[in-house]
Amino acid sequence: MKFHLAINMERIDDTLDMKDVAKHTLEMVQMADAGGFRIAWAAEHHALEMTIAPNPFSILTWWAEHTNDIRLGTAVIAAPYWHPIKAAGEAAFVDLISGGRLEFGIGSGAYQREFDRMRPGLKQTDAWRYMQEMLPVIRKLWQGDYAHEGEHWSFPASTSCPKPLQAEVPVWVAARAPITYDYAVKHGCNIQSWPLTRDMGEAQAYMDRLNEAVANNPGARRPTMAMMRHTALYDRKEDWMVPVRAAQRQLSQFENLFKNMGDVENGFPKSIPFDQLGNRAEYDPEMLSRNLMFGTPDEVIAKLKEYEAIGVDDFIYYASLGLGLKEQKRSLELFCKEVIPAFA
Repeated sequence: MKFHLAINMERIDDTLDMKDVAKHTLEMVQMADAGGFRIAWAAEHHALEMTIAPNPFSILTWWAEHTNDIRLGTAVIAAPYWHPIKAAGEAAFVDLISGGRLEFGIGSGAYQREFDRMRPGLKQTDAWRYMQEMLPVIRKLWQGDYAHEGEHWSFPASTSCPKPLQAEVPVWVAARAPITYDYAVKHGCNIQSWPLTRDMGEAQAYMDRLNEAVANNPGARRPTMAMMRHTALYDRKEDWMVPVRAAQRQLSQFENLFKNMGDVENGFPKSIPFDQLGNRAEYDPEMLSRNLMFGTPDEVIAKLKEYEAIGVDDFIYYASLGLGLKEQKRSLELFCKEVIPAFA
């Protein structure tokens, strides 16, 4: 099993100075680089303090200048917010400036609130059409001149400038629905999946969808399957509620955005009380501690072995959950020193 780090510049409220957040984020990526992580992922979100990522390519260029070996990925660019020529060129520039370390992740976009501002009139549930049109276009632009007449974009012959340094840039898609697993297998894409706060049954369901898609496409390469969980390690078992409380606070904002339920003021989403949620059982403290990648190093190793046993290839350590900056660093230190060697 190989390990990835997903981290955002994140503020749950305005008590944190943005300069401290930026410094912390870079230091976490540098720790992952030195500690044996394979990929660091940057997201794309707009006008939200809990995920400050207006352009993941800019973030990766910043990280590239301060790291040595870790590969750098977008997780993910939201296809409806981009023109293919611009996305192709931005991605290729990151590959060039990083010495061929780009991992290109593309998706549909997450929150209807963002669509209402970035692509007014587009429903989030229809956005997959943009992703499926854009990806083959970007790959052709990376090869040379290409003219496109499509449903969402049309342009005369053009090319990506610069071109990627890698002959073939690894491509990833975020997948939950069966149709996306089938698309990934058909088009040679690796897969990122996120079971949210749900139990191992959800993770197994994603593996079943992958296996079904591979069986339905004979001869196709099996993609690399990476699964993401909120992650926090601690030294003492009695500290188990520290990440749980942080996760509950962050996830109460996430539910606002995910279900378009409440207000966002100056970039900070209003927290939705769990008693207003039909899925409030998904935020029970003991359930969160059990389902998420929370625990002492030994407990986390045991949890990861379960993912390895069902066929997960890579694990994405999702560091952004509103935890204190000091606690985040200690967690990553423990993971690098005690967990990664157990899977060498």
